[in-house]
Amino acid sequence: MSSTPDVLIVGSGAFGVAAALELRQRGHRVSLLDGGPVPHPLAASTDIAKVVRVEYANDEEYTALAELARERWLRWNSELFDKPLYHDIGLMKLTRGPMLPGNYEYENYRSLTARGYHLERLTQEDIARRFPAWNAELFVDGYINPRGGYVESGLVIEQLVKRAVAAGVVLHENQTVFGLESVGRRATGVRTREGEVFHAGEVLVAAGAWTPVLLPELSSSMRPIGQPIFHVAPPNAEIFTPPLFYVFSADSARTGWYGFPLHPRANVVKIAHHGAGWPVDPLHDARRVPATYVERFRAFLADAFPPLAHAEIVHCRSCLYCDTPDEHFWIARHPDRPGLTVAAGDSGHGFKFVPVLGGLIADAVEGVPNRRLDRFRWRSFSQETVGAEASRHRGAL
Repeated sequence: MSSTPDVLIVGSGAFGVAAALELRQRGHRVSLLDGGPVPHPLAASTDIAKVVRVEYANDEEYTALAELARERWLRWNSELFDKPLYHDIGLMKLTRGPMLPGNYEYENYRSLTARGYHLERLTQEDIARRFPAWNAELFVDGYINPRGGYVESGLVIEQLVKRAVAAGVVLHENQTVFGLESVGRRATGVRTREGEVFHAGEVLVAAGAWTPVLLPELSSSMRPIGQPIFHVAPPNAEIFTPPLFYVFSADSARTGWYGFPLHPRANVVKIAHHGAGWPVDPLHDARRVPATYVERFRAFLADAFPPLAHAEIVHCRSCLYCDTPDEHFWIARHPDRPGLTVAAGDSGHGFKFVPVLGGLIADAVEGVPNRRLDRFRWRSFSQETVGAEASRHRGAL
């Protein structure tokens, strides 16, 4: 293989490694760079679990894309991974009041039922009788969707990198990119703080929250945001295990809280927040969760899961989102710099789409028309732009 690849990818997280595998399958010579070991310990994807759901309320385009991604997760379990990493155990959406038209859970229930899903509606009595970990005095309505679950995200990245390298992708770890090489306006490679220069026919920046640092022209379009993640040790593991406990959202659009059943290897329950978060500097942030979030988390546990009220928090850290103002992904060729493509803007809901992201990103790099890329195009925003991700909490924590 030539020492100069066709495509040089900066970032080996979800977007970058999915693109690397797809581009290599299409016959391109590909190199993959990362500023640390792979999986990078600070990457958003380096975790024990990410939700796989099709619930996007009335957004039919995301729903259809999520359905396709879930089908491919199931296929990857048998065709790509050494062992199943996607767990299609179902998920539960609960609300603190009756599900009503206009709220996230009701609109999911209505739209998915219309798409042929067999959802199980839950009454307050059902919740009290079947799910002992939950406070049925607080959560009184909801449903179970059997088509969804979670994926072991850190292990997925390991497996995808392994497959990519086996297919011929050249991996360069511990190479911290800090600038682009150019001939005129055309991007021709990158420079690293370790003193290396890498050249390529095309450069793909898929650096997550580090993207606007590397490309300052995107600093008004992408914001690195911290979100809290907690791993707790339940005193009674059985009631946090399916079928007594599912992947869940706890009235997420109004609270932000969501989580997972007991992890089969880590033996913890992961619970996280999908809300406004706090601005971070990805280069210098220590990934610590602010004390106010820990306090609110304890209050949430006491309200929602009384058996966890005093459970040990065995691990917590901040997960970095790369937010766009409209919360859609950003997968597009640079309009002013030939040879440069950007794939970022996860906005906290990107990992579930990994099996379809590789194809979308590869189409952008190759300039192949794809109707789905229009939503993720290079774009500008007004001050009135609001986020479109329906499950995200908009108010104060």
